[in-house]
Amino acid sequence: MLKPIKPKRISDLVFEQLRDLVFKGHLKPGARLMTERELAGSLGVSRPSVREAINKLVALGLLENRQGQGTFVLPPTEKNPLAAIVDGHDISLVDLLEVRLGLECNSVMMAARRATEQDLLDLEKSLGEMETEIREGGLGTSADVTFHMVIAYATKNIVQIHIMKNLYDLLFHGIKENLHHLYSDAGNLVKVLEQHKAIQRAIKDRDPDQAYDAMRTHITFVLDFFKNYSAT
Repeated sequence: MLKPIKPKRISDLVFEQLRDLVFKGHLKPGARLMTERELAGSLGVSRPSVREAINKLVALGLLENRQGQGTFVLPPTEKNPLAAIVDGHDISLVDLLEVRLGLECNSVMMAARRATEQDLLDLEKSLGEMETEIREGGLGTSADVTFHMVIAYATKNIVQIHIMKNLYDLLFHGIKENLHHLYSDAGNLVKVLEQHKAIQRAIKDRDPDQAYDAMRTHITFVLDFFKNYSAT
């Protein structure tokens, strides 16, 4: 019944660390990675291990190599299956948000049960960044994406993480001009921030039902805004 325990290769550990930075939103779409030499030095590993990890991430569609320029986090419109579905079809932002409602309510319940201490710290950090961006006159959309991707990552369900990453790449980067209608209202910014705090508290309290209710309140608020906006 027992199976031998196989130690992980160094390249696999590098792959997991870089993949998680992309999934959590710490490495943004379009961001340029350090060179192989710099990554190897920072991680204390060999360049072949870094190269192997990067090639695996490229094959997964998370990174791309640009000749003479370096390695970049893949822009959201490229190799995004959701973008391919939307292209050429009359799909509205409301359609996407309705899907997001179901996905994220499920995601946050899993996160409340499975989040690690590091996940909780990452949630607090993204909330702090969002508050700072708003206080300095920004919209906080970058930190918003990170907040929701940290929740997806905390599910520890690789399918959920991939789906949420593709959805958020599309929502916050592919059609971000539409979202500005919501975030440009200072009153909405305050409400969204408070909704995020309620979600974070529920996850920290390990309360899946409260987390579900908090996420549903948040997504429904955004959904209702755009339903009303499109009707005007």
